[in-house]
Amino acid sequence: MRDPLAVLALATGFQWDAGNDTKNWTKHSVTSAECEELFFHQPLVVQVDRAHSGREARYAALGQTAAGRRLFLVFTLRETLIRVISARPMSRREREVYRHAEADEGQEDDQASADA
Repeated sequence: MRDPLAVLALATGFQWDAGNDTKNWTKHSVTSAECEELFFHQPLVVQVDRAHSGREARYAALGQTAAGRRLFLVFTLRETLIRVISARPMSRREREVYRHAEADEGQEDDQASADA
């Protein structure tokens, strides 16, 4: 299974399935625009979703929108397009994982500033 960040480096855009787009809005009030925003804000926590990677590799992501909404996404890469399969607000446990990633990123930024 390929490294999730290497997979994202290949992405050139998004592919939307009307059914998934409608489902994400109806069930969780998450728009496709919000899903796309996650990939442009840090930190973005991505890991392989081995449990659901049957016919194609799937990835789980934790991230936030420009407005600060924290979301959990499941996506795949079809050729060079990110295809969001599912999107919803983060659970309590996922928010905790994301807070740790934010703290780690803050420490890395502080270290980079000290090294400069």
